Amino acid sequence: MSTIDNAVLQSVNQTARNTQGASNSADLHTNFMTLLVTQLRNQDPLNPMENNEMTAQLAQINTVSGIESLNDTMQNINGQLESSKAMQASALIGRAVLVPGQRIMVGELAEGGLDVTPFGLELGNAAEQVTVNIFNESGMLVRRMELGALNQGAQSFAWDGTMDDGQPAPAGAYRFSIEAMNGEQPVTSEPLNYAQVIAVSTHHQDGPRLDLGGIFEPVRLDAVRQII
Repeated sequence: MSTIDNAVLQSVNQTARNTQGASNSADLHTNFMTLLVTQLRNQDPLNPMENNEMTAQLAQINTVSGIESLNDTMQNINGQLESSKAMQASALIGRAVLVPGQRIMVGELAEGGLDVTPFGLELGNAAEQVTVNIFNESGMLVRRMELGALNQGAQSFAWDGTMDDGQPAPAGAYRFSIEAMNGEQPVTSEPLNYAQVIAVSTHHQDGPRLDLGGIFEPVRLDAVRQII
């Protein structure tokens, strides 16, 4: 019984590697068929190659071809997904979003009063009591806000800029923290910054980034918890 010997297979592999410095399934298939036909022509007529042997060899080549085709398809899908992410990100330019962070900005309006950025939080589970503590740049607690019971997920809130003593907070940057409880058990929470998307950059390897202005680091699209 005749088979495709190792010398033939090594010749196939070497020929494919020598084609432009790298092998591919199309070259491998062509070279294999050329060598197979050559061996069939020169085989011993008294001991011919059996059909199941040829079928097994061809199946191996077709498997390699199928894997390469699947890889090409996956690369095309990944490219389409990245393009879709870039389009989604560009649609956020000019929009306000909530992203992970602890900053609240307080400014003075020209006509009087305060301009205070919203803030948000994300709860891992529903909480019976949620409290927000707001601190000035010196780390002093200036306002304690009781939000009561809240559901799981991301939610946005507003601070009127009034401190616990009833006075308006000076303009500047503030930081806040969250206390979320179910009875005596703490609930996982994450503070969320308000920011405005001013541009999108697409040169990052892990996908497009949202430019939120100079005071914030660019963030990935999946960092957006809520669009305001």
